[in-house]
Parts: sequence; C-alpha cells; structure tokens
Amino acid sequence: MEKSIFQERTLPPFDASSVQISKEEGLMLYEDLVLGRVFEEKCAEMYYRGKMFGFVHLYTGQEAVSTGVIKAMRPGKDFVSSTYRDHVHALSAGVPPREVMAELFGKATGCSKGRGGSMHLFSAEHNLLGGYAFVAEGIPVATGAAFQSKYRREVMGDESADLVTACFFGDGACNNGQFFECLNMAVLWKLPILYVVENNKWAIGMSHERATSVPEIFKKASAFGMHGVEVDGMDVLAVRSVAQEAIARARAGEGPTLIEALTYRFRGHSLADPDELRSKEEKEFWQARDPIKRFAAFLRDRDLASEEELQQIDKKIQEQVDDALEFSDRSPEPDPSELYRFVFAED
Repeated sequence: MEKSIFQERTLPPFDASSVQISKEEGLMLYEDLVLGRVFEEKCAEMYYRGKMFGFVHLYTGQEAVSTGVIKAMRPGKDFVSSTYRDHVHALSAGVPPREVMAELFGKATGCSKGRGGSMHLFSAEHNLLGGYAFVAEGIPVATGAAFQSKYRREVMGDESADLVTACFFGDGACNNGQFFECLNMAVLWKLPILYVVENNKWAIGMSHERATSVPEIFKKASAFGMHGVEVDGMDVLAVRSVAQEAIARARAGEGPTLIEALTYRFRGHSLADPDELRSKEEKEFWQARDPIKRFAAFLRDRDLASEEELQQIDKKIQEQVDDALEFSDRSPEPDPSELYRFVFAED
C-alpha cells in the first residue's frame, strides 16, 4: 500500500506539561470544543431529516483550531473572518447557538436574518466578518479589517483600535492569488492579522499533496518575510499557545503571522459528500487524535476537572443545542415584503 501522507508529515510536537492553565480556562475551552461538536452533529441530523437545505459543510474534528485561536482573542472586539465551514467559528466568536441554528433553518431570527444560510453567517455585534462560499474570498476582507484597525490606531490616534483579526481558510485557498497578494500587503504594512490555514489535507476531493508544489504551507510565509509556524491542529493547547504568541506580536505592532494548523475533518466535504475518496486507514489515523478526547484526558490528568464535571458540561451543551433547535423550529420565516431589505446599508 502506498505510504500515507499523514505518516510522512509528522505532527509538530508540543509539550503540554509546560502549559499553565487555570481550571476556569480549562473548562471554558472544553465547553467551547463540545459546543462545536454537538452543534455540528445536530446539524447533520437535521440535514438528513430535511430540515436544512443547500450545502452544509461541517467542522467536526477541527474544533481545536477554532477554540484555540478565537478563545485567545478579545471577544466581541477582535475580528474573525471565516469560510463556508463557518458554524463553529461563529459559535467560538460568541454568536448564540440559537442565532446560528436559526440561520441554518433560513429563519428571520438567524444571525444573517435568514438570508445567508450555512455558508454566510455574519454578526456585526460579535465582529464576525462573515462566512464566504468562494474559496479564499474572506482573505481580502480580513486584510481590509486589519488595515482599518492599524489606520485608526496609528493615523487617527484611536488607542482603542489595538484590534487583531483572525482570518481562517483552508489548504485549498493557498494556491489562490488572494492569498499571496494579501500576505504581501500585510507584511508591507505590518498589519495586525493572523492568517490561519486549517490544513485538513483535502480541498473537496483533491489531496493537498497533489495540488501544491510546497505542501508545507507555513513555509510560504518566508517568501514575504512573514513569521510562519505549523501546529498540531488536533491539540487545542498547542493551537492556543501559537495563537497567543501571534496575537501578542500583532497587538504590539510586529505584524502578521501565518499559522498552518494540521487538522482533519471527520466527515466528508459537505453533507452531500459520500466521502469515498479517503481511505479507512487515513480516517482512523486522525480519529484517534480526536481533539475533545485528548483535551478531556489532559484536564483529568491535571486534576483540573473530574469526569462528573465534564459530563455536566456535556449535558449543559446538549440542552443548549436542543434549545437552539426548538427556537429555530418555531421562529418565523423572513417576511416576503422585506425581500430587498439589507441589500444596501440602512441608516
């Protein structure tokens, strides 16, 4: 059998024993990880029951990247730009599960008023710049957000504008022109931004190794003089550590960072994907590194949480997601009279 690319590229080592984390922080991270997983599994159930329509791309397996980066940022102040796999990014950014689920149902109570659906979640209140259906489409938007933060702070003298932007995108976006153009500008202007590549090894059905001449995406940062780093995207503490360092650099005016998180989606590209291209051995390799199970074991080993406490969080999250589902089910559809509303900015 041909050697798997997942055996050839070793996951970056991370010494968790050096991590200093409080019980409160640990439980917060665990809760966010579980929320992402339970929410996505409920989405799968609703999709197959005919409650959701169109394309729905789940994040199951990649939760450590969202939690590790976004929970290291300032909630509601720093900016987050997502992709079409955006549900969990929105949840980590603080968008209520009710509003995310209602949007997936196309309801008026959704965070995008029922107009965006699964791939276009947006929340001005939480500085969620949106999910984007086109590959690499969010990179220029996030770069613009970082530019306005720098401009407000350095040109207009607004000291409250020491804001950082996290821009998420997949390995499939890294051969697109927007990626290279925006990295170049970000370094030239020392923009306060984290470019977070969620390398889950597959761009729909295209293996990452077959699509790019340099598979190690973080190395592409060096072409622009940018700081680049790879991290085990299945380890929330490793991701958080890298993110904290990059955020500190950005806030101090030291410019952008390219973070390549090696991760894996446990389901197909979308819920319409039968997922027949990836081998059983490959899936088992990554499922054995489930980020939630790994972090739960860390919390227990460090005596930061008991099994009972973790189960209580699991129950709490299940109740939240069930509540979001009930809320979405009874929420109204968008009023046809408002068809043209929100096309242009309102006073």
